[in-house]
Amino acid sequence: MKVFGIAGYSGSGKTTLIEQLIPRLTARGLRVSVIKHAHHSFDIDRPGKDSYRHREAGASEVMLTGAQRWALLHELRDEDEPTLEAYLRHFSPCDLVLVEGFKYEAVPKLEVHRPANGKPPLWPENEHVVAVASDEPVKTHLPVLDLNDVEAIACFVIDTLNLQGNSHAVI
Repeated sequence: MKVFGIAGYSGSGKTTLIEQLIPRLTARGLRVSVIKHAHHSFDIDRPGKDSYRHREAGASEVMLTGAQRWALLHELRDEDEPTLEAYLRHFSPCDLVLVEGFKYEAVPKLEVHRPANGKPPLWPENEHVVAVASDEPVKTHLPVLDLNDVEAIACFVIDTLNLQGNSHAVI
């Protein structure tokens, strides 16, 4: 299982890029999973539902299952947040895990940078950034990819990680 990060500030287009990358990568026969880090408290459950009530009652884990999907909710309670490596151990086997967020984890990553957002680039201070995707020219020693050329970005990810699959499939 290979891991590749997509990093950048909020509003830079990370989620949109990942959404566009996934079909291009799966069309090449790759099995792709995604992990997204949320910087705030979040809940995928709702008050009043049985699973929510079980967690509120103190269950450390609750699994929701159905014919189409399943989800495991794990309450950290007083535990520290796990590392990216610990989270990755929960994934089923796949070819590639795209990681959104986790800016400073030691995995190769593409920085999504939009100078118009007024945020400083991550790459000067982050040794794990291996390329920059932008909608404007960027002065850096790293490869710069056109943020709107998702096909080129997909090829970059495949080449960087030496992934197998049909590298010529185009969507």
